[in-house]
Amino acid sequence: MANRDREPRNGNAMRIGQAAELLGISTDTLRRWAASGKIRVRRSIGGQRLVGLAELRRLQGKRRGRTKQRPIVAQSARNRFPGIVTRVEKDRVAAVVEVQAGPHRLVSLMTAEAATELGLKPGRSVVCVIKATNVVVEVPAGR
Repeated sequence: MANRDREPRNGNAMRIGQAAELLGISTDTLRRWAASGKIRVRRSIGGQRLVGLAELRRLQGKRRGRTKQRPIVAQSARNRFPGIVTRVEKDRVAAVVEVQAGPHRLVSLMTAEAATELGLKPGRSVVCVIKATNVVVEVPAGR
């Protein structure tokens, strides 16, 4: 059940609507889960339901464990982070996609076309694959 507490400190809690969007479920479903004890919420001084980030990560991990993993045929990158899209900002050319992968916030810059083709939107489950490369551009002296 919800208990009274102060406003979120240091960004370690979010309102129930934001949490529902992050999990890809409705706020009504999240309220039912809170009422049944599936997820713990607390109340702000103003009475708003707040969900702790640790509680969200716990629930994400639990839900991820039930999700059937699709096999990858071949992959050279070893850094794979399953997560949930939290923000997509697109213009005509580029898209910035933000993903919450456990305690990690990952940001990817891609073409708007790629973001559209992948159907990226907040709440969508994704896997971020990171393979580090580095390109340095230098200008020679005397030019």
